[in-house]
Amino acid sequence: MRALCIYAGPAARRQIEKNGLQAADIGTIPAAAGGPKGLLLGSLDRFIFGHWLPQSKQPVHLVGASIGAWRMATACLDDPVAAFLRLEHDYIHQHYELQDGETRPSAERVSALFGENLRAFYSGRVAQVLQHSRYHLHIFTSRGRHILGREQRWRTPLGYLGVLLSNTVRRRAMGAWLERVVFSSGDAELPFASSDYRTRQLRLSEANFKLALQASCSIPFVLQAVHDIPGAPPGAYWDGGLTDYHLHLNYAAAPQVNGLVLYPHFQKSVVPGWLDKHLKWRHKATPFLDNMVLLAPNPDWVKTLPNGKLPDRGDFQHYGQDLAGRVRAWSAAMAASVQLADEFEAWLRRPDGGQVQAL
Repeated sequence: MRALCIYAGPAARRQIEKNGLQAADIGTIPAAAGGPKGLLLGSLDRFIFGHWLPQSKQPVHLVGASIGAWRMATACLDDPVAAFLRLEHDYIHQHYELQDGETRPSAERVSALFGENLRAFYSGRVAQVLQHSRYHLHIFTSRGRHILGREQRWRTPLGYLGVLLSNTVRRRAMGAWLERVVFSSGDAELPFASSDYRTRQLRLSEANFKLALQASCSIPFVLQAVHDIPGAPPGAYWDGGLTDYHLHLNYAAAPQVNGLVLYPHFQKSVVPGWLDKHLKWRHKATPFLDNMVLLAPNPDWVKTLPNGKLPDRGDFQHYGQDLAGRVRAWSAAMAASVQLADEFEAWLRRPDGGQVQAL
């Protein structure tokens, strides 16, 4: 069974039909939030950043939220193949022992351990990320406004109720509660037009890199918010997936960035924000994605994976304290995912426009 599906917006399809797809064609690579689902893209990450993109020389913007930010920061390290293998290992083997009386680990303890793991992962290597000769990294976070400006026991749930109600009415209205804050390396401009949602861009530095990355991964009520990041306005910063779950951004209106958007993703739909998961009318492609090539696993192939699905956060509850069982299931899915990279590599050698579906 074919594992990989290739989708493309109209502008990207026209270019592929004329010239195929070359490494030099790529200007931006997004990486979605989605927790363990992002693990399935490890084989594609290793091929794209370890073997294919090095065949070209143009600058590339790497755009990530939550685990996607971790993946894109990892792509900037000197040996990305080894770094992606370590990320996969560390993520698969993360474990939080329950203490007496707990049904789930506390957000405080999860945040502390996750922060330690990030510091160990990038120790001595932050400069590699920030000073990469070709890659411009953009880490997405969600900054709380007004009642969400500080994480507190009662204010935070009330604030997120306001977020939920506002977003249901109109996505842009959620900006009254949460601001999109993007930490960018160097002096890079954003590789998308930001008029769709309240946005602030800040410089990524040695002083704020690890805190910005942890904030981008800090799911409300599962991890604690990161407060007062150096070089950023004061306040509470949460998971970048809240405002930009799958990074459905206006890439087509960014003339300062040349090239196509290549998006290794775990599904066809590019969902705007985390709270849009169940708002199906927001899952359709828009002109924002006209220049995008999206790579995603075949839904029928996904059914052949352990438990008949992608790894997801629900597995932490499903397997509970059975770390070995979860590691076996996730490791089997990762082993199977090599087929995705193999098929993409074969398609690049002999591009078949008939395999490219409309996004």
